Amino acid sequence: MNLSGRRESTNVVDRRGSSTGTKVGIGCGGIILILIVSLLTGNNPLELLQRVSSQQGTTTEQTTHVSSAQEDSLVVFTKKILAATEDIWTQEFKKIGKTYQPPKLVLFTNSVQSGCGGATSSVGPFYCSADQTVYIDLSFFMTMKQQIGADGDFAYAYVIAHEIGHHVQNQLGTLSAAHNKMAQVSQTESNKISVCIELQADYLAGVWAYHDNNRFKSLEDGDIEEGIATAMKIGDDYLQKQAYGYTVPESFNHGTSEQRVRWLKKGLNSGDINGGDTFSVGYNNL
Repeated sequence: MNLSGRRESTNVVDRRGSSTGTKVGIGCGGIILILIVSLLTGNNPLELLQRVSSQQGTTTEQTTHVSSAQEDSLVVFTKKILAATEDIWTQEFKKIGKTYQPPKLVLFTNSVQSGCGGATSSVGPFYCSADQTVYIDLSFFMTMKQQIGADGDFAYAYVIAHEIGHHVQNQLGTLSAAHNKMAQVSQTESNKISVCIELQADYLAGVWAYHDNNRFKSLEDGDIEEGIATAMKIGDDYLQKQAYGYTVPESFNHGTSEQRVRWLKKGLNSGDINGGDTFSVGYNNL
């Protein structure tokens, strides 16, 4: 991506080196890392966080964080991408007669306390609607590269833009409505709603990229391919096949690889904030 001369967001809180949160001890053997990667686009991690919180105590750990040159570069990159989402979504909300209120983004290492509870970096990047904040441990980008082979600046930007997509959903009232419905149905039906939430956030990430490129000419050769390759590798079916050798469709809560690619591409091609209504098309048509 071409981010030369782009501004850095001031809505970033750096908590690296001061880790406070719940110790997550999921313990599912060798497959757990793959299952954690399945959370890399955030979803709504509240269910996982609540389950883990019921099993573990809260601890506080103060450490001295030494940032590498690579991490410093990722900090700047993350701030620029966050600023890019602020610029585009402010513009797009004006078009529909609304005011965009940008979220905060917290950088942390190891663990963190959010408005949604305590979490460790193994949860992956996540958005907490309770405090309207995105939380990211930058080491997760290295996990993406090493564990699933998802790499590149637009791959990382897609992860951030997806989490911001959840904030857009929250600002529009879509997220709270979906969460309320999830609390009233069975786990299988709740998973289906979760898939709709996640695919819409993929779509919104594509909408952001469409407008950012039109306004700033930010996308370079290979960028879109990076995003599509990442979407392919974070589909529920792909990850379950890697973990188990088979899939359990009723447990899907992010969408298949084909679905994630399709909705990301839809957003990239249309740029229409109103064109990603995953809730009305019918689950079998996603």
